[in-house]
Amino acid sequence: MDGRVLVLNQNYEPLNVCSWQRAISLVCLGKAIPVEYDSRTIHSPTTHMRLPSVVRLSALVRRPLPELKISRRAILTRDKHTCQYCGKQTRTLTLDHIIPREHGGKDTWENLVACCVRCNNLKGNKTPTEAGMTLRKHAARPRFIPYLSFATFAVAINDEIWRDYLEPFAPHLIAEA
Repeated sequence: MDGRVLVLNQNYEPLNVCSWQRAISLVCLGKAIPVEYDSRTIHSPTTHMRLPSVVRLSALVRRPLPELKISRRAILTRDKHTCQYCGKQTRTLTLDHIIPREHGGKDTWENLVACCVRCNNLKGNKTPTEAGMTLRKHAARPRFIPYLSFATFAVAINDEIWRDYLEPFAPHLIAEA
């Protein structure tokens, strides 16, 4: 995560991803403690400092657990930019309602999947069974602590240094990676 720093709460829950400048400010003000370091350093006329990669806040920040918001970006990230009918992996996907809106389908995690244009047109306004299509995997709400957006979390978990801090909050994302 070039130039980005993972911010952990005092109890090691992931809270945010910030710039290295913000992380240095938090450390210098005594509000955060570096936990992991980057290989780079910054220099001033009087000192030099290794850039942190992970910082932990000195005081516990109490935040209400935010609701995991459904969005196009989050659905595509959950489905790893792969059509859930044919398995084609591309960046030009649409969203498909498993149960079409016309049949009472809602905009929920369990009813929306990533779908290529071809499969979306083939399925049309039918259920997968009516269209003779099958889903590659069951659509479900991702399980993780949503202080970070789901898309940010899914990218951040690929960073080797950050993985140890994020894994307890989404072990299923590690298993699929």
